[in-house]
Amino acid sequence: MVEGSGVVEGDGRVEEFWRELGLPGLIDVHTHFMPERVLEKVWAYFDAAGPLVGRAWPIAYRFEEDERLARLRGFGVRAFTSMVYPHKPGMAQWLNGWAADFASRTPDCLRTATFFPEDGAEAYVRAELAGGARVFKAHVQVGGYDPADVVLDPVWGLLAEAGVPVVTHCGSGPVPGKHTGPEPIGRLMARHPRLRLIIAHMGTPECTDFLDLAERYPAVHLDTTMSFTDFSERIAPFPRAELPRLLDLGDRVLFGSDFPNIPYGYAHALEALARLELGEEWLRGVCYGNAARLFGV
Repeated sequence: MVEGSGVVEGDGRVEEFWRELGLPGLIDVHTHFMPERVLEKVWAYFDAAGPLVGRAWPIAYRFEEDERLARLRGFGVRAFTSMVYPHKPGMAQWLNGWAADFASRTPDCLRTATFFPEDGAEAYVRAELAGGARVFKAHVQVGGYDPADVVLDPVWGLLAEAGVPVVTHCGSGPVPGKHTGPEPIGRLMARHPRLRLIIAHMGTPECTDFLDLAERYPAVHLDTTMSFTDFSERIAPFPRAELPRLLDLGDRVLFGSDFPNIPYGYAHALEALARLELGEEWLRGVCYGNAARLFGV
């Protein structure tokens, strides 16, 4: 970023990228909009390279909400999410109220909700589904809970029955959590095989295990958030021997960026996908078509 100017390297290349693919734009299934005081705390955690971050992590798009929205729309993002997530009991309903209001005033945002293993979770998730929530976020690493905890069984059952996707950070990157990794989420899918789970960050660093999971369960998807970028490849490179499987699963891979909490320009995430050389048809599905089908955009 050029100091004080708000210019981020490569932003001008984003529209060129999707136009060359013949797409109407992009769909980004992994973006973060949240209450300002919460976002400020998240940014402070990244600034301090907190224990769950593990290294320097400059925020490239540290702007006010209106400017962040303008940036996404300027990139040609036609639909996106407002990934919110609690780290303790009693927080999810408040976040859901904020996210519902945000979606009501932001028509291109897929209404997003979240939950936590706590009393009342089934009731408020049921209310969010009735209110029109289109995607949920489950952050196993930050929340520090077992996704297969029986307390959450009614919640997962509701979501599986409704067919509403859940983006879950369950891989052990950037720093392992008590319940991250493929084993807990594998137990969950064994109980709820129709659950439309979207594995965030390709399940980094356990990418191979989560590709196995996607092959085992047709409802499992993967999002590309931060994967394949120089920032991620330095620490947890995607195993190139798995590229044929990534191609085969192409109809269940979705573009995600982690905007605005990324330490590089938005264009780099797209160009990192292109340099995998999996073909334009794969890119068209990942960057737009697969999410358009999944969310009915």
